Amino acid sequence: MIDLDLYQAKKLYPFQENTVNNVLNELRKNGNEFNLLYQLPTGGGKTVIFSAIAKKYIEEWGKKVLILTHRIELSVQTSKQLNAIGVENKVINSEVKNLDDQEDYSCFIAMVETLNNRLNEDENFIKNIGLVIVDEAHYNSFRKIFQFYSSCNILGVTATPLSSNKALPLKDNYNKLLVGESISNLIEGAYLSNAETYSYDINLHGLKIGSNGDFTIGSSDILYSNYFMQEKLIFAYEEVCAGDKTLIFNAGIETSRRVEESFKKLKFNIRHLDSTFSDKDRKDVLSWFKETPNAILTSVGILTTGFDEPTVRSIIINRATRSLTLYHQMIGRGSRKLPDKSDFKIIDLGNNVRRFGYWQDYINWQDAFKFPDRFLESRISELEDMEFEIEFEFPKGFEKIIDPSLLDTFSIKESYFDCMEKGEKGKMAIEYSLNNHFNAIQKSSKNLDHAMGLHNILQDHIEHRLKHYTKCITKSTENYFKYLLETYNRQLAQKIRLNIDE
Repeated sequence: MIDLDLYQAKKLYPFQENTVNNVLNELRKNGNEFNLLYQLPTGGGKTVIFSAIAKKYIEEWGKKVLILTHRIELSVQTSKQLNAIGVENKVINSEVKNLDDQEDYSCFIAMVETLNNRLNEDENFIKNIGLVIVDEAHYNSFRKIFQFYSSCNILGVTATPLSSNKALPLKDNYNKLLVGESISNLIEGAYLSNAETYSYDINLHGLKIGSNGDFTIGSSDILYSNYFMQEKLIFAYEEVCAGDKTLIFNAGIETSRRVEESFKKLKFNIRHLDSTFSDKDRKDVLSWFKETPNAILTSVGILTTGFDEPTVRSIIINRATRSLTLYHQMIGRGSRKLPDKSDFKIIDLGNNVRRFGYWQDYINWQDAFKFPDRFLESRISELEDMEFEIEFEFPKGFEKIIDPSLLDTFSIKESYFDCMEKGEKGKMAIEYSLNNHFNAIQKSSKNLDHAMGLHNILQDHIEHRLKHYTKCITKSTENYFKYLLETYNRQLAQKIRLNIDE
């Protein structure tokens, strides 16, 4: 059992004090039903800041505060800080079925799924809430809670104000973005360690993009588990950070297990951790990692949030990602400052730096918040030349709806260059692609309505193809792509109506 009272309150830095005042001023100025999003880099002290905001809000407004998290570790961490600054709080976990004692508390911390279940049973489960604080606000799981607190203020906090689902931008739920200190400013002010980055060129051929827009775990495991990638990883470690306490981030469990095996053969002090571990085993591994100076911990996803180990001196990104949020979360695990640690190392084995820039680079977060599609497209497209060979991975169960083999036989890139060699216009490749999509729909459809439904299911695949086409013709402006997609869909729908019976 954790003794929360023994936890020492963290004193606010000047920039954190300013943030608290700025947020409260926004709430005073805009009144109820105003939702504010606050951005601050990992390591900037978001928990300390929003705990101080909660305390002052309770004192000034006389209403209670609800803090939402998606990991139990974050709930415990927040509760400890609130206790340390004198805020009576209660963690609502799966064991809490009712709140008969809620008058004893001014602040509640809840896991989003648990609270959603309680609110669906009783929408007045917690009374007199005035402010809802959402930690790691870029996760879309929190949206389901907002309907219960439409008359409250909502404060979202995140290091990267980009929604985890690009179809559901954060600007739909938040009225304004308040940008905190930049990474470079925090480094200059000695609040964060500086990073020295080492990039190794990786051939990403064979990676596939899944329905979430990122590279699939399956294709990543195949690429990163092979002998040559294991050799490159070991070479990079020995060249850059041998002997450092090191975190290795992988896309899949198979890769991480292979990494552990490869390093153990060379007598390196390494252990593996993933989400299938029991709480006890996980605590054992993390205790070992904390206490062992030259420890190497290879993991999958589990340590990107809610994990704080300042003694980490090297981060190895042994994967490729198209998620800027994940990129910053992984690197942020090494950025914590210590008296004897003013810098740390980053090894990039996924061409991520080329895709997103250096961790310390300036990012226009207001642009990301207001125009997320444009913001992401401009960054991801920087590496499109290298990732041009990436195959599209159909979602699970797709083969029961449409036969993917017919679609796989057609490559718009090959078709484009064939057209050019034959002296035809390159745009004929679009016509051939459209015919291929039509043939796949016709083969699988039962009637016209069914065919139109299949057309809709193929939207991600159509977009994927057309993006490859725009790379062929080196014309990839947002407006041109939008025109191309609309025209393609209109012509394909017309072809379906003319050739498939009702």
